[in-house]
Amino acid sequence: MRLRTLLVCLAVVPTVAMGTQTVLTAERLLDQSAHLRADVAASEHTGAPLYTLLVDLQAERTASAALWAGSPGAEQELRQRRQATDRAAAEFRRAAAEAGVSVGEVVRQLGDLAVYRGRAEARTGTPDSLLAYYTGLVNEIIRVYQHEFSHSQDAELTQASRPVVSLLSASEMVARQDALLALAGPSRELSASAFDQFTSAVGAQRYLYETWVVPYLPERDRRFYERITTSPAWETKTRIENAIIFENKDSDTGIRLPADVGEWRAAHGSFSMQMATLNIDRARQVLTLGEAKADRLQTEVAWLIGGSGAGLLLVVAIVVAGTRSVLRRLDGLHRRTVAVAERILPDVVARLGSGRPVDESVLPRVTGHRDEVGRINDAFARVVAVSVDGHRQLAAERHGFGMFASGIASRTGNLVSRQLALTEDIQDAFGHDEPLLAQLMRSDQLTVGMRRQIENLLILSGGEVPDPHTEPMRIADLLREAAAEVEDFRRIERQALDEASVQPQRISQISHLLAELLDNATRFSPPRSKVVIRAELVADGLSVEIEDRGPRVATATYEEMNRRLHSAPPYAVLAENAHRLGLFVVGHLAEQLGATVTLRRSVYGGTSAVVVLPGGLLSPADRPAPQPAPRTRPAAEDAAAGAPEAVAAAAPAREAVRTPALPPEPAHANAPSAAGSGEPVPVRTTGPRAVEPAPVPTPAGLPSRRRTDPAPPARAEGAPRPALPAREAARPALPERVPQTHMSQQLRGPRTPETTDRRDPATPEEVADAWADYEQGTRKVEEELRQDQP
Repeated sequence: MRLRTLLVCLAVVPTVAMGTQTVLTAERLLDQSAHLRADVAASEHTGAPLYTLLVDLQAERTASAALWAGSPGAEQELRQRRQATDRAAAEFRRAAAEAGVSVGEVVRQLGDLAVYRGRAEARTGTPDSLLAYYTGLVNEIIRVYQHEFSHSQDAELTQASRPVVSLLSASEMVARQDALLALAGPSRELSASAFDQFTSAVGAQRYLYETWVVPYLPERDRRFYERITTSPAWETKTRIENAIIFENKDSDTGIRLPADVGEWRAAHGSFSMQMATLNIDRARQVLTLGEAKADRLQTEVAWLIGGSGAGLLLVVAIVVAGTRSVLRRLDGLHRRTVAVAERILPDVVARLGSGRPVDESVLPRVTGHRDEVGRINDAFARVVAVSVDGHRQLAAERHGFGMFASGIASRTGNLVSRQLALTEDIQDAFGHDEPLLAQLMRSDQLTVGMRRQIENLLILSGGEVPDPHTEPMRIADLLREAAAEVEDFRRIERQALDEASVQPQRISQISHLLAELLDNATRFSPPRSKVVIRAELVADGLSVEIEDRGPRVATATYEEMNRRLHSAPPYAVLAENAHRLGLFVVGHLAEQLGATVTLRRSVYGGTSAVVVLPGGLLSPADRPAPQPAPRTRPAAEDAAAGAPEAVAAAAPAREAVRTPALPPEPAHANAPSAAGSGEPVPVRTTGPRAVEPAPVPTPAGLPSRRRTDPAPPARAEGAPRPALPAREAARPALPERVPQTHMSQQLRGPRTPETTDRRDPATPEEVADAWADYEQGTRKVEEELRQDQP
């Protein structure tokens, strides 16, 4: 859209909108005025007969109660009350039919009036049901006042009409008291239920007067109300109510009222007429206010139409003149601004992001012109300058942060390497002390975890972890190396379903990725449960699945975690999720490897992590071949190896110590890896599966350690070395395990037969630590679920 067209639209659209709003507002005000006049007319035509019917029904209810109680002269008074009620009902029906007011329920209940009159004369049923009929009819009349004549569309009239309905309700409560006292009759006794109704009516009418009537009365009506409440009749009413409530006596037939009840009839006749006058005056004032409000609305409509028309003409004239002037002066500024926004500024930002120098002469400069367009041009130049400075500072901070993180990781990695070397020396020196060896191995495992966290920092800062491997590594050894990075490695069960090798330049990254997922699985699953990691070849490459038995996670949480895994987030997102950096590390590594990582719910209710590595990371020379039939182990080898039940969880192999941005360190002394240790590890082959069992532990349950310079493993006598197939001649021979050759000299000796009841090799401290990790992980998951919920 051209600028001229836009300015014309800016002129036309507000004008049309203003005119439309004026028409709609005038129409709404006219409708409101017509509605008010209709309400006032309906109230004048129907409200007066309805109020007369209300008063006559209350009087007839009292007379019917007196007739039921056998009061003298009750029959004559009841006939007079019924005649008045019939006249009021006929007038009300005629007025309602003419006004079209919805009073169907009142008319329907009036149809039952003859039935209840007959019951009152024959004294059939109960007096409570008789009074309940009259009470329900009166309540329906009050409801008609509340819904039909409340003027709910106008706040001022609603405020003014609120005391009218409250006065009617309060008067009804007093009329109920009058009917209940008439039901007591000459005996001055009430039933328990009637006494409860009287007490409730007293509380209700006092609450209504104090809360919903007096605060909303105008000053003149409030003075009139105060004259009523300070009159002798009202004081007599209050005194009799208090005496009935507090000075009654229980009798065999009910509750006996005090003698003061006899003064009620005269007092009620006096103050009830005054209250009726107040009700009528308040209703007339509301009607008068409605008429005045309708007149004011019509006047407002006239002024609105006249003023809006003049304003629209003025707006049109100003907009046309201003548009012509602005178009001329903004044309030049528009061309310069478009050039900077579309060509110059994006090029400057791209140069700053890539670290290249920026030519300051191409940026707009402050000219110092005093006219409006010149000030806008200068303001735009300042905005561009601030934006460029901000991008320059941001690029410098990002580069500095990467250098800072890399430096911290490098320095800390040196310390960790020295710590690992010291731990190895202590293990070699004190390997004969099994309790000390167990603690040293736990310290060694914690140090490995520290190294992995340092590598996380290096990965997140944009660096790469150097890989010390020079030869391809089998999948089984890769799984063992990843498990060695986890503190609770004893719970990890490894299954290499296919035999293949991974290229050496990507071994450390794949091992780190799997270690992060394994660490997460062990921390968020019960301390006694197993974490299974299995690897097999698939059509897209190598599939590695890690399955735990952790707590249930919602589907929405899985979707959110998978989004983090599939896209590398900026530093702002990392700062907001500092407690969940493991997923971001996995995402960075997966992006570098070209792998896909997916988290989903397992069939056991826990979490299953599926990693699919591309086929380009595998070594072509080590593709899986058809496996021979399972060979039968010689009896001598079975006897030397011991029963299968003697194989316990031991420390898995750990890769060579890796320090970020440093040359690779020598292989870890206590890592029993099949790839770099002298300790032979058997490989059982059954069909296509190649599951790596753990090494045999010492008699005390401690994991075996790799010697620094082990002698070549001795083979049992009479056990010839099996010949390798021709297709596998290029691969190195698989090592074989000889019983007790991996153990220190002090631990070698005859095996002790195991009993059926074996003790758990884990110490109480290890069990306590594992359970604490599980509880901490469970609480962390629950907290994350609560944070993720809306």
